[in-house]
Amino acid sequence: METRRVTPPTYDVAMTGSQRLRIVPSQFALDHLPNSTFPEDDEWIALVRAPEGLTVVREAPAWGETWRGFYGVDAGSLNTPGTLAALIGPLAESAIPVFVASTFHADLVLVPAHRLEEASAVLRDAGHRIAD
Repeated sequence: METRRVTPPTYDVAMTGSQRLRIVPSQFALDHLPNSTFPEDDEWIALVRAPEGLTVVREAPAWGETWRGFYGVDAGSLNTPGTLAALIGPLAESAIPVFVASTFHADLVLVPAHRLEEASAVLRDAGHRIAD
């Protein structure tokens, strides 16, 4: 039996248009609570419940493993395919880890705080605009 290699499509600004992003001023921490259905405190930003437990996104102090976020200023609608892929594709190609929390209006793409400048450069090189 012959094995065929399928090349995934590349999502770039040619397909989705240049996105205008802003860097969220907060720093974030990601927590995994395997045996919880809801956090004990109310200091969270986003919650995702899955069979493996609860993932909690919260504002973090400037120490420890922190994440910084890009948020779409003019992200378009939920019916625009490839919008998120146009952001995370270039980051993946540059081996920059991401965590994504989606809202009705846009996506919050988190990257490790120590790689924020590199991620900004990658997204600019891909044609996106980042507000200062």
